[in-house]
Amino acid sequence: MVTLRINNTPHTLDVPDDMPLLWALRDVAGLTGTKFGCGIGSCGACTVHLDGTPIRACQTPVGTIGDAAITTIEAIGQTPEGARIQQAWLAREVVQCGYCQSGQIMAATALLRKTPNPSDAEIDAAMTGNLCRCGTYVRIREAIHDAAKA
Repeated sequence: MVTLRINNTPHTLDVPDDMPLLWALRDVAGLTGTKFGCGIGSCGACTVHLDGTPIRACQTPVGTIGDAAITTIEAIGQTPEGARIQQAWLAREVVQCGYCQSGQIMAATALLRKTPNPSDAEIDAAMTGNLCRCGTYVRIREAIHDAAKA
């Protein structure tokens, strides 16, 4: 048994310590907004925040989390940066297929929390490793700039 603080709510889960956080979130806690993409931490679809820092949930064993706060896409809109990012995503019509977007939004939100008015280079650096097969990178960058100005 492991107790995880997910979206400000404690969840006691009957899972092994070496289970990737992604599967604990999706299959046990029922929070399916975080997506499985590659399974090796390269695509960013599984990005969540651990104490505000973006991490790859597919590569993070639940036994290593301890008391850290986990924030998923289901709750990111409750933060000021997350709400602005989600609003900008809609206004810029960023989403095409949408599969990568929860990870993209989580990475963009962490960027704005750390760097409130990022340059193009800072956006590119922060978003590196979050892959979008539809190629919406230009709209993602525009939406991040819009959210920074909001």
